[in-house]
Amino acid sequence: YTITSYSGMKILQKMHFPLLMLLYLLGAAKSQVNPGVCRYPLGMSGGQIQDEDISASSQWSESTAARYGRLDFEEGDGAWCPEIPVEPENLNEFLQIDLRSLHFITLVGTQGRHAGGMGNEFAQMYKIKYSRDGSRWISWRNRHGKQIIEGNKNAYDIVLKDLEPPIIARFVRFMPVMDHSMNVCMRVELYGCEWLDGLVSYNVPAGQQMISQGNQLTYLNDSVYDGAVGYSMTEGLGQLTDGMCGLDDFTQSHIYNVWPGYDYVGWTNESFPSNYVEIMFEFDRIRNFTTMKVHCNNMFVKRVKTFKRVDCYFRSDTNDWEPNPLSFNPVVDDVNPSARFVTVSLQNHMASAIKCQYYFADVWMMFSEITFQSDTAVYNTTLAPPNTLPGTPTSTQPGDDPTHKVDDSNTRILIGCLVAIIFILVAIIVIILWRQVWQKMLEKASRRMLDDELTASLSIQSETFTYNNNNHSSPPSEQESNSTYERIFPLGPDYQEPSRLIRKLPEFSQSMEEAAGTSGAAKSSQACAQEGVPHYAEADIVNLQGVTGSNTYAVPAVTMDLLSGKDVAVEEFPRKRLTFKEKLGEGQFGEVHLCEAEDMQEFMDKDFSYDNTANQPVLVAVKMLRADANKNARNDFLKEIKIMSRLKDPNIIRLLGVCICSDPLCMITEYMENGDLNQFLSRHEPEGELALVSNAATVSNSNLHYMATQIASGMKYLSSLNFVHRDLATRNCLVGKNYTIKIADFGMSRNLYSGDYYRIQGRAVLPIRWMSWESILLGKFTTASDVWAFGVTLWETFTFCKEQPYSQLSDEQVIENTGEFFRDQKRQIYLPQPDICPDSVYKLMLSCWRRDTKDRPSFQEIHHTLLENQV
Repeated sequence: YTITSYSGMKILQKMHFPLLMLLYLLGAAKSQVNPGVCRYPLGMSGGQIQDEDISASSQWSESTAARYGRLDFEEGDGAWCPEIPVEPENLNEFLQIDLRSLHFITLVGTQGRHAGGMGNEFAQMYKIKYSRDGSRWISWRNRHGKQIIEGNKNAYDIVLKDLEPPIIARFVRFMPVMDHSMNVCMRVELYGCEWLDGLVSYNVPAGQQMISQGNQLTYLNDSVYDGAVGYSMTEGLGQLTDGMCGLDDFTQSHIYNVWPGYDYVGWTNESFPSNYVEIMFEFDRIRNFTTMKVHCNNMFVKRVKTFKRVDCYFRSDTNDWEPNPLSFNPVVDDVNPSARFVTVSLQNHMASAIKCQYYFADVWMMFSEITFQSDTAVYNTTLAPPNTLPGTPTSTQPGDDPTHKVDDSNTRILIGCLVAIIFILVAIIVIILWRQVWQKMLEKASRRMLDDELTASLSIQSETFTYNNNNHSSPPSEQESNSTYERIFPLGPDYQEPSRLIRKLPEFSQSMEEAAGTSGAAKSSQACAQEGVPHYAEADIVNLQGVTGSNTYAVPAVTMDLLSGKDVAVEEFPRKRLTFKEKLGEGQFGEVHLCEAEDMQEFMDKDFSYDNTANQPVLVAVKMLRADANKNARNDFLKEIKIMSRLKDPNIIRLLGVCICSDPLCMITEYMENGDLNQFLSRHEPEGELALVSNAATVSNSNLHYMATQIASGMKYLSSLNFVHRDLATRNCLVGKNYTIKIADFGMSRNLYSGDYYRIQGRAVLPIRWMSWESILLGKFTTASDVWAFGVTLWETFTFCKEQPYSQLSDEQVIENTGEFFRDQKRQIYLPQPDICPDSVYKLMLSCWRRDTKDRPSFQEIHHTLLENQV
């Protein structure tokens, strides 16, 4: 469930691993990008797009500059307005957005200048131009060739329009169009997702016409290609990358009301003496390619078949085409006429361009979609929603490995078998749930009481700030939610009321609501899970994930009563005494900064000593909540302060002070002078001859052991409080003088470690290389899963963080390996013993990775073992 996380599949929380694997196999033959799912706001209304990335041809005044053209914002004078009225013959005014990278854009939204009732300017019509490189601009046309898009009828309603076809672009321009002179203003938003394919253009022979019985013409041309079109088509993208797969019968189309054959680009072998069609693909950079998937028609009764062979040549930026092609011969199917994806293994070739020659197996060959999987191409994993267009492909599952493809010709048989198996499993699940129902009812009652306590347990100072600071109150109702975690599903191509179109994605909060019961107070206490940073905690864990994007300790509901009713045990620190040094990281609602704090000693607890010369500034980390964060983020931030103020252990980062009397809210924590353990170890070498020759700084085996013992001690303290860290790794351990270690939690917010996290659908991120199999497959985070992560952290320590765990495996292969742990058939892959790691320490690592949670050692046992084996 945690891997797929698709809407409406809440029942998967109760299903076991076999069903997860069956659904994974079922999705293996689908398209890589799904327009029905790829509909997320790209950051105009949410603020992710920076002001400097929004520009315009002109502006009426500074208060109507381009940066004010954000949908649903009323800043400045309420919108972007060009300098002069738009004339019918003057269509040169535009509002431009730079997305910084290629995006697949499926939907746009526009709005006029309302300004609280003071404005009445809007664009009744507009055009869109886009560019992938900033130099060549392309005018968008719909599937019937029309450029004009109907805009707004008033200055306040949001009008959403599907882009059919979608566009792949980095730069987008909105150009108001008028049939008479008129003052116009615009606010806009783009919806879609990042284009991870990396494909920037393909060159292909022009599609041809088929004359069938009765002289009916079937047009198999690429009608939406945005490059140069002649005998061949160059430097553009079109129907082969629009995310829409053709139907089994190529003479039929989807709902576009266009000509027969529209969904396919097709060729006859009569026009190709060499008996193959050559297509060249250009990419944004050199990539490590694993597979190519080609969606082909196979209506053999009309002499149409998939290709019988493909030869692919590769080229890097500086070299000519490699002389020896990669050849692949798929099975030609004369039985099943269904259209299907043919998957070609590209065997990890490195290239920035690929030239493929597809050989005819019959008179005609037709393609509707071609996608590539490379080292970074992990796309949306959500299944298409119920209102997705018929025949729309779902997206590739995260575990889609080229060596485990499903034979597309047997897809229908496979589906029938899967349906039967699913019904059997559902029956088993019903029996299991029936036996658990009484226990669940008792658990819900107790959790509801605890959640009510948590909702009411904020300190007086926090409540005063949150609810009485009217100058900085968050906008009410739906506007409080973070636009990054919404997606838009239009009910049709015409204008719809926004309130009917915006739907929350409940994937990451369903389990929380189920555990908390249905009472209003319980739902209120879980609001942060729906509107804040998505969590991935076990159902019985209260989510307090940090608003800076970090992973604050997860607190089981059974321990929340230990914290309720107590005020925050830290003082307000004068903000003026903080001197900012550098930004350490940032998240959805906040940032982490390295600062110097003056006179911090007088604010510290008596039981806490800071290794610093008197009257000298103290190095601290400051978590800062952005002033525009919504109310749920503010409440979450205050809860995080409350939890952190209770943690007092020599090996846990201490909360030193807060700044919550004015915006921005801040919490001030320790920061160790040597940074995090990952960077510290990567700058050092183990003691030995190699270090002596290179004159490198070294760390002894005994010091490694000492640091590991401290990490175990800190985790022993957290586990004694029933706290679950969920992101234990060297990046979250800070190093002080004399190899002192303290456990922190803001590693996820640092761009430096973005490669350590596996992103689901562009939303939640999971540190899968440190996670136990039950955390990945079942979403269960417990102290036992922290023990697993400790074993990986120990492995990092004794490898001096020179490589990522499971560096030889892709993210999908790491996930697949967790399935081997579940099946426990001795095929799972363990991290190898580091060269300098003693046998006793590696034995401890292996015990942390035992399949059954009850067989793993506790942190108390781990700490005792490390103390006994101290070098």
